[in-house]
Amino acid sequence: MKLVIVPARAGATWVKLGLRTFFRQPLAFTGLFLIFVALVSLLSAIPWIGNILGLALMPPITLGFFVASRQAAQGRFPMPTVLLSAFRSGPQHARNMAVLGALYAVGVLLALAVSASADGGTFARMYLLGGDIDMATMQSPEFELAALLAMGVYMPVSMMFWHAPALVQWHAVSPVKSLFFSLMGCWRNIRAFTVYTVVWFGVFMGVALLVAFVGMLLGSEDGVGVLLFPALLVTAAAFFASILFSFEACFDATEVVLA
Repeated sequence: MKLVIVPARAGATWVKLGLRTFFRQPLAFTGLFLIFVALVSLLSAIPWIGNILGLALMPPITLGFFVASRQAAQGRFPMPTVLLSAFRSGPQHARNMAVLGALYAVGVLLALAVSASADGGTFARMYLLGGDIDMATMQSPEFELAALLAMGVYMPVSMMFWHAPALVQWHAVSPVKSLFFSLMGCWRNIRAFTVYTVVWFGVFMGVALLVAFVGMLLGSEDGVGVLLFPALLVTAAAFFASILFSFEACFDATEVVLA
């Protein structure tokens, strides 16, 4: 396996391929994403540990969407069992993915711990425990700084785990090494990932504006709220359908494993 440096325009291509793949099996991807959201919501009902377990599920769930994208690209209908792909390939794969999930949870908790230095942990408690928070608190400089600090720490964490599930599952890379290779894959192709992020931001904004426009035509502000949430859920499902293509572009599996 060899790291490949791609041009910036590749980021837009990944979005296009993800959307094309999603629209081949829109019901399947939407259903998978709803299952994922429902599972995380159920876990969040368990104080503290539930949200941590939800974080630990992100790498195996991401792998499930990788598998779903491959199947949809081949004209197959991804079944809900693809979300369990990480745990159906033998005990060694399951252990490696469990380690990866634990490391991801630690990474996110580290970002939240750093944010607590700005606002005393208000942002972290909101993220982990949920609940209502007043607008004055959200608009306070301390809370906004905490959110920025959390995002600043989370960005490299996200890069470390972007490709890691596929590297661990499909290329027998150890969990710790997969984080380094994933980080390098994202960093060396940062221009493509920047384009990828900007284009997806544009897609989400376009969907939101379209829903608002439809609401205006219907003359109902309540209708905008009713339509916006499911529209964004479907768009998020399409986003997850696109992640595979960034991995396939950044790593050439026909070459020797990275030294």
